[in-house]
Amino acid sequence: MFHTFELEASRSVNECPTDWVETPAGMMTAMSEHFDVHGGARLVGEVDVVGAKNSVLKLMAAALLAEGTTTITNCPQILDVPLMADVLRSVGCEVELDGDTARITTPSELSHRADSPAMGKLRASVCVLGPLVGRLKRAVVALPGGDAIGSRPLDMHQTGLRALGATSTIEHGCVVAKAGELRGAQIWLDFPSVGATENILMAAVLAEGTTVIDNAAREPEIADICTMLTEMGAKIEGAGTSTLTVHGVDSLRPTEHRVIGDRIVGATWAFAAAMTRGDLTVNGVNPHHLDLVLEKLRLAGAEVTPFDGQGFRIVQADRPKAVDFVTLPYPGFATDLQPFAVALSTVSEGTSMITENVYEARFRFIEEMVRLGADARTDGHHAVVRGVERLSSAPVWASDIRAGAGLVLAGLCADGITEIWDVFHIDRGYPHFVENLNRLGARIDRVTGNPERA
Repeated sequence: MFHTFELEASRSVNECPTDWVETPAGMMTAMSEHFDVHGGARLVGEVDVVGAKNSVLKLMAAALLAEGTTTITNCPQILDVPLMADVLRSVGCEVELDGDTARITTPSELSHRADSPAMGKLRASVCVLGPLVGRLKRAVVALPGGDAIGSRPLDMHQTGLRALGATSTIEHGCVVAKAGELRGAQIWLDFPSVGATENILMAAVLAEGTTVIDNAAREPEIADICTMLTEMGAKIEGAGTSTLTVHGVDSLRPTEHRVIGDRIVGATWAFAAAMTRGDLTVNGVNPHHLDLVLEKLRLAGAEVTPFDGQGFRIVQADRPKAVDFVTLPYPGFATDLQPFAVALSTVSEGTSMITENVYEARFRFIEEMVRLGADARTDGHHAVVRGVERLSSAPVWASDIRAGAGLVLAGLCADGITEIWDVFHIDRGYPHFVENLNRLGARIDRVTGNPERA
């Protein structure tokens, strides 16, 4: 049976955290900050997309595989980059962050223990496991944190390392892996897990012999890691396909690499244009990485013009039409974009069905959309959303990066001023989000203080 959300009569102020975190610019920001989003905006103009969050953090981890200084450019200035830098410093690296450039100097003697407090603040921290095992043949890696979007076990990571000859257990909140030597193996993934593919790949590049990873993740960010590893001297075949063949080498060398554009951020701007009936040109992202997304928005009534390898323009003249969405591993519709599919559906003409096949807790976001007047109900991994002409303002809470950004877009389509709390999540994934939105015609204010109402 479909579940219709019943909103709480009140919400404790204590549910809004008041810790402090450091921004990429070195400033301190309160977790109790919120955005005041003024409804009624139409977004018009150009916006640049920088490097992919889901790539840069893994590329930083890959720098552990080679002694010397690796330089990564086009890095997004988001909270997760300095957190990953702290993880690398905890094992002995020197990391310099300068604007959109990260310089990582990896010493000849690394620590095998990655248990920095930063490990508990982002999921991608687990990607130091593969490089440490590959280079040092042992690792003790604290279990990662990150967004509360559902279960993300490490069993496939461990199974892959065991196939390469390592032992792997969970002890005292850490993944503990050891190997006398690593040997190539035939590895089949039960699910095309991005994280497992990355860790197995980065361990295999220094293993003896040939490793074949079948049912590997095909995301563009995986291909980006393959490109950087190849620049470092790795021998990898099949990048961008479901079968990766890795011929182990004795050692790798540092390199300089430019991160690919962030397709999730690019898609966020595409949905923003469609929801606000806007006209946006999005630069710096390969539109072919968003083929399915852009086709869905065409079905919703948008006019989409791709610029080969460079970006796209999207114009939405009328109210969007309802479209169904099903999340699947790439090249399917990304689970990271599900909140935007829901947000678009709330203001579309007609009824949409959204099916979530990857993370079971991602529909938590819908409860906050109901606060804004959305007509939505769920049944297991399905949600039915009946579009309304306009949403209504209310205080809402972001539960993860994409949910937070989705609430901002919904607030642009609501009457009055929508308060969005726990916006530190958004800062983890979107550089200069408020500034870009305001430049494109929105009005959003960043405000510090505890919520006075729920």
